[in-house]
Amino acid sequence: MNTIFCNADTANIEQAAQLLRQGEIVGLPTETVYGIAADARNGEAVSKIFVAKGRPQDNPLIVHIADMSMLDGLVSKVPERAQLLAAAFWPGPLTIIMPRGKEVAAECCAGLDSVGIRMPSHPVVRAVIQASGCALAAPSANLSGSPSPTTARDVLADMDGRLPMIVDGGDCQVGVESTVISIIGEHPVLLRPGHITLEQLEAALGEEVIISGAILEKLKDGEVARSPGMKYKHYAPKADITILKGSFDQYKAYVEAHRDENPACLCFTGEDEKLDFPCICYGKEGDGNDQAFHLFRCLRALDEQGDGVVYARCPAVDGASMAVYNRLIRAAAFRVIEL
Repeated sequence: MNTIFCNADTANIEQAAQLLRQGEIVGLPTETVYGIAADARNGEAVSKIFVAKGRPQDNPLIVHIADMSMLDGLVSKVPERAQLLAAAFWPGPLTIIMPRGKEVAAECCAGLDSVGIRMPSHPVVRAVIQASGCALAAPSANLSGSPSPTTARDVLADMDGRLPMIVDGGDCQVGVESTVISIIGEHPVLLRPGHITLEQLEAALGEEVIISGAILEKLKDGEVARSPGMKYKHYAPKADITILKGSFDQYKAYVEAHRDENPACLCFTGEDEKLDFPCICYGKEGDGNDQAFHLFRCLRALDEQGDGVVYARCPAVDGASMAVYNRLIRAAAFRVIEL
């Protein structure tokens, strides 16, 4: 398959919409990361996403809409909590898990009785949804398990020849996937952290939001993944990453003691000047939004440098930084050393 790589002009948006109506898959930008999109009501089309990514079938997909009227048929009802969250954060990087409707393709839901819905804010994906008339199932546009793409060139690196079209809409502004919250059950549950924080969700709902144990730890044996990104190893470069939790001086001493491993450093902005190793800086210390913007591009850069062993500075685990820590511990296969 020859992949068309193009800019987001009107003609290319219409071509992307036509491909989606015909049951094809397309690489598209969102404000979070780039996604591979298919018509969420067309199970055969959605199946092509799993083939292109090499994605396990038990990993559910998020469905993207352009306005609230598109929820009809995708969900069986829109609970009051969903209405509060949508009013506060849509369009934007929030996915709401709701009761599944009859029209959404079974392939989106991994056998669950629920479906994740979000309304993206990026103008290109919104234009394609509106032009196609399709709600779009769209996971990240990378090979399954590897770092998510935040530029169209990253998509091309993974997906050239695997899908017919990639639309370049510029760099993603958030840099990590959407926050995912489930409102099914007695209490709302945060399943995946993102740009919209736990504190913001609680303020919008006026109640406590429970944090899923799978955010900061592995899924337990037999536990069902109700959201993308809950699997054991995810977002990972080829390099073996270990997270070092402690001060910069402790970090530097540990890496220097392991010089014989020829390690590289994944560190905070400015720390590369104090380290005698190959370094990639993934954002300012204490600034979760800055770290999120840079993280996946930096994980891909480790592979581009050919690094084999990488020691990473540990971000905070609250606020916007929770999303960064969640992605980084999965990229490191949960290898964390307390210094």
